Amino acid sequence: MKHFEDIPLGQRIDLGRHSFSADEIKHFAARFDPQPFHLDEAAAEKSHFRRLCASGWHTAAIWMRHFVRYAERVRREAEQAGIPAPHFGPSPGFEELKWLKPVYAGDTIAFALTFLDKRDSRSRPGWGLVTMLAEGANGAGEPVISFKAKVFVKKRETP
Repeated sequence: MKHFEDIPLGQRIDLGRHSFSADEIKHFAARFDPQPFHLDEAAAEKSHFRRLCASGWHTAAIWMRHFVRYAERVRREAEQAGIPAPHFGPSPGFEELKWLKPVYAGDTIAFALTFLDKRDSRSRPGWGLVTMLAEGANGAGEPVISFKAKVFVKKRETP
């Protein structure tokens, strides 16, 4: 992603992959989503998941970590090229969050975003609002998470 004006609608960006370990799943769940099927293999076996699985919030948080790293990489590359770096603002929210399949211990999830829409911001002059499809898929290519995220992106400064 560059400046608001440069964002190509329909472009898909691979953000990276993450492998979910049993220990990581349990650690996140203990702090933020302490349901038995996220905390204990034996309890998970008795649940409809049948195996230890990550919290959907954990999966969403890892997508966000990859998005932030992507934004930092784009900013760094612009600075190294000697061009003005893009500026990403806050997100006013997301919609249509779907946890489509469980993320099990040992799964590696590939995260991506696709630019869907952009419009001028009515409330923030000099900024635009970008809508992205955020996705994650397991090693079999099956979608595990999907949501539409919005983010403010600064427009190119004009003299």
